[in-house]
Amino acid sequence: MKTPAPETFEGQILALLPSLRRYSRSLTRSDADGEDLLQDCVEKVLARRSQWRGLNLRGWALTIMTNLYRNTRRQTPPGMMVELDSAEVLPSPETPADPLERLRLEDALNSLSEENRAVLMLVVIEGYTYSEVAAALDIPVGTVMSRLSRARQRLGDRMKADNVITLRRPK
Repeated sequence: MKTPAPETFEGQILALLPSLRRYSRSLTRSDADGEDLLQDCVEKVLARRSQWRGLNLRGWALTIMTNLYRNTRRQTPPGMMVELDSAEVLPSPETPADPLERLRLEDALNSLSEENRAVLMLVVIEGYTYSEVAAALDIPVGTVMSRLSRARQRLGDRMKADNVITLRRPK
């Protein structure tokens, strides 16, 4: 199969895939659900190509993904989610230098509200501007700044709180 040229619509979507994949995984907190969300988003973007006005493809795709995620969350009853901890055979992830630090960071990120986590991931990880995030999430720029500030503060507090080791005082 031939790879589409970068200047074509399909080529531009192809170039956005890594960014969309990271964002989908941050929304769903799961690799598998993130991949499903990514596929649904790309399918919808390609199906609705005629609705795109030619301005900001990245923002348009992010808006579609965010709306797909919100719709899925509304339709899925809370008890329908199944944890993968009970699975016997899972591929081993690549081990970072400090696996405990990575787990602490992941727990801290997952403790953030959906809104705060989405803004944090888009601004800090993906590098979008406040106005791009505001347009993608359909919220005011001030709300983006507020959510980002709260997310950073809560993340810092959570990471700091998990790093406390109580020592016994000698008698």
